[in-house]
Amino acid sequence: MKKTVLLIALFASLAMNSQIKLPRLISDGMILQRNIKVKIWGWAAANEKIELTFNHKSYKTITAEDGKWTIMLPSQKAGGPYTMVFKASNTITLKNILFGDVWICSGQSNMELPMERVKDKYSKIIANAHNQDIRQFLVPDQYDFEKENTDFSSGHWVSVTPANILQFSAVGYFFANEIYEKYKIPIGLINAALGGSPAESWINEEGIKKFPEFYHEYQRFKDKNLIAQIESNDKKINNEWYQLLNKTDEGLKNKWSNPELNDADWNTMDVPGYWADNKLGNVNGAVWFRKEFKISKVKENTVKLTLGRIVDADSVFVNGHFVGTTSYLYPPRKYTFKSNILKEGKNEMVIRVINNSGKGGFVMDKEYQLVSGNDSIDLSGLWKYKLGTKMRPLPSQTFIRWKPVGLYNAMIAPLKNFAIKGVLWYQGESSTKNPVEYSALMKTLISNWRTEWKQGDFPFLYVQLANYMETKAEPVESNWAELRQQQKNTLSVPNTAMAVIIDAGEWNDIHPLNKYDVGHRLALQARKMVYGEKKLVSSGPLFQSMKREQNKLILSFSDIGSGLIPKNNAVLKGFAIAGTDGKYVWANAKILNDKIIVWSGSIPNPMKVRYAWADNPSEANLYNKENLPASPFEGKI
Repeated sequence: MKKTVLLIALFASLAMNSQIKLPRLISDGMILQRNIKVKIWGWAAANEKIELTFNHKSYKTITAEDGKWTIMLPSQKAGGPYTMVFKASNTITLKNILFGDVWICSGQSNMELPMERVKDKYSKIIANAHNQDIRQFLVPDQYDFEKENTDFSSGHWVSVTPANILQFSAVGYFFANEIYEKYKIPIGLINAALGGSPAESWINEEGIKKFPEFYHEYQRFKDKNLIAQIESNDKKINNEWYQLLNKTDEGLKNKWSNPELNDADWNTMDVPGYWADNKLGNVNGAVWFRKEFKISKVKENTVKLTLGRIVDADSVFVNGHFVGTTSYLYPPRKYTFKSNILKEGKNEMVIRVINNSGKGGFVMDKEYQLVSGNDSIDLSGLWKYKLGTKMRPLPSQTFIRWKPVGLYNAMIAPLKNFAIKGVLWYQGESSTKNPVEYSALMKTLISNWRTEWKQGDFPFLYVQLANYMETKAEPVESNWAELRQQQKNTLSVPNTAMAVIIDAGEWNDIHPLNKYDVGHRLALQARKMVYGEKKLVSSGPLFQSMKREQNKLILSFSDIGSGLIPKNNAVLKGFAIAGTDGKYVWANAKILNDKIIVWSGSIPNPMKVRYAWADNPSEANLYNKENLPASPFEGKI
């Protein structure tokens, strides 16, 4: 009896192994690259006969000893839908296949950021989003230091609908939509991005050898025991910190969320703002906030609460009812709840804020309001607050998923067989700690990917960092500005283009909501470089060279379009110059015959010039007449 069962199990296993298995990418609804031979691949038993029927033709192959098989399809024009039928010991039928242009969307959070995050800004676009010819494959966020993966653990193709679009990369969607509207070509987006990831995470083992420090770190993290030890230690520290926080928080013990609590001894501060700038000082831990507000009449069934951004975590109560929580600092706080929680007259809102390091509080220049129908209540202004418990800063954890090579192995390597049109890249914020090496990293990454895809120098379009953080009154050094210069330097790589968004950021948010202009400016670059609109002005002015005439610098630019202008016809600003001592001062600047003349009475022999050289160069206003901003830059004699 046992022998019979074992034989049945063995035959079942052999039958299962002989069956065709397709990678996740090769699935219903996929978009394949037009106008190029396309590889279709998968797995089955060794020496298995595989037959693919497509577009009234049959293609046959036999699997290798390792079970791998490939079939090359001849070049196809844009269009569809098509069906594919695979036959071996089993049959797989794939439907609704299109041929068009496939773009990889990679980088960090500003590429990953979905339409869900910007749905209030683009609500009409989302409501009317119906397009079967724009589709996305969302790559799961994973890493692997041991080997290059051959497939993904999950993922499928989805087309644009009001529901599906919420998971699309916002930058990717706006890019795809413009390209589709212009050329009516199906566009496939492969969303392979991960928030916080530095450039070295996306380079393979061979490429990272050029950077000994990163290569050594990669070798260390091949050790699973090391990873397990770090994760265990981080988890232990994190759990103990929060356990102590909750155990010692007087607000939890004494139920400070109670709307009837006597808060006469609480201090007050203006919200938005940080308690480090108030009487409490720069402490970490849990701080409770309370505000009374009045409502004359409750109208709508659902109420929307917007609380800007809070550093780091928050839990919100209205009249003693819990209405929402967010566990980390970046997402906008948007909570909805039933209006029966509210009452006519006096209402009480309580927010427990947990800050684990740095300055805690409410981010400035954001909306803080309660909305019911067409009525809104401004919640900014004086709030009462009290310290629940004081804690030592929580030690930063080790973000293993960001270590060198890991994301390439798990999120890029499985794509290498899939023919593409090109890459859209938006990353750099996490590389600003050491910006000097960024151009070398990106040149390696681009070369690395092009080598692995074996499609030649395919287009690589990328986004320069946006303006971010507080403005400065005087010229200063800036890692963000240095990284933008490194990004500009990367244009020396053939078949690359850069979208400048120095005017599209938000000083108080590393994730600016304006993703339309990002996608649009990438699309402009693609339309000119990839789709052949040679006369299109696709970029703002790019610094090329300069010469000195007495005490003035004469700057020349490419991509001037119809001419250089100071935006809004204002005085040209954002330029600084330095002499031999390297100390920069603000400079006068004017446009003359589509060149920029820069000078300062205090610098008789200028040697260097900078434009928009700051984290957030708010006054920089050099554009071309096509309303595209000039890239920040540094130039030297």
